[in-house]
Amino acid sequence: MLHQLTYISTARPTLILSDVEQILQASRRRNERDQVTGLLIFDGKRFLQALEGPIDAVEQTFARIATDPRHRALVKLSSRHVDTREFGNWSMGSHLTGPVMGKGDVVGHVEAMTESLTDPNVRETLRGFARLRSGSPS
Repeated sequence: MLHQLTYISTARPTLILSDVEQILQASRRRNERDQVTGLLIFDGKRFLQALEGPIDAVEQTFARIATDPRHRALVKLSSRHVDTREFGNWSMGSHLTGPVMGKGDVVGHVEAMTESLTDPNVRETLRGFARLRSGSPS
């Protein structure tokens, strides 16, 4: 059995694109090693992330993330057991949008990346965040 955890946090105002790229590179290395998969969406102000894998690895990853000074106001949105990986074998799928990255079809990208999610609440949390950040109607 696997564990899946979703959280949101606010980036520190001093965070720049190279910081986010470093976060992704380090996350992908660690997650591959620890068998953690997931999705990270960053809109220039907030991170929304889903993590999944063995419960100990997910909890250790989340504990490490919680102490990272590059963000604050971390809120766990969901924590549940899943029978199979919903994010495939992505060490960390990602979509960066907003003022840091310019324009992009965040809604279409996130909808495609979350198509296979079985929990409608987690799927809509991720998709709703993308719609809200892009200014698209619900």
